[in-house]
Amino acid sequence: MKVERTAIDGVIIIKPDVHGDALGFFVETWQRDRYADAGIAMPFVQDNHSRSSRGILRGMHFQREHPQGKLVHVSLGAIFDVVVDIRPHSPTFGQWTGVTLDAGQQHQLWIPPGMAHGFLALSDTVHLHYKCTDFYHPRDEGSLRWDDPDIGIAWPCTTPVLSAKDAAAPFWREVRQSLPARAR
Repeated sequence: MKVERTAIDGVIIIKPDVHGDALGFFVETWQRDRYADAGIAMPFVQDNHSRSSRGILRGMHFQREHPQGKLVHVSLGAIFDVVVDIRPHSPTFGQWTGVTLDAGQQHQLWIPPGMAHGFLALSDTVHLHYKCTDFYHPRDEGSLRWDDPDIGIAWPCTTPVLSAKDAAAPFWREVRQSLPARAR
């Protein structure tokens, strides 16, 4: 397994060893000790599976009081996965990073708690899986506008398909003011 740091402190790309032959492949997607050595030692409490179609953009989502760390991977298709650092005391506060994840490479993205997260489906069908370090709390969820000019995410699509909730997400200047006082 190889680990690659990104421009956002704590966000890492994990490149597991993939063992393939003419019959298919095998990849270990989680192993407590090995991932702890890579800096991912938080307990996971929930696994999620999301299906999307080409051009669908989901995000940018976060939880205010119960931030979730996420270990993300794609089992079918490809996505452009984006993280925005919303930790007020972080040196990369308000900055973003993006990475293409696809089933062929089997790379994973570790997103520590305190990030807004979203992705754009790049293939006809996408199956995205992610392990979470805290439970989903619907009343705690926040969102950030996907095309906020102050953040400036370079999405590989200018007209994505959005949910009504994501289309109405607030801009960064509003989100910054809504972050919990303990985080500011």
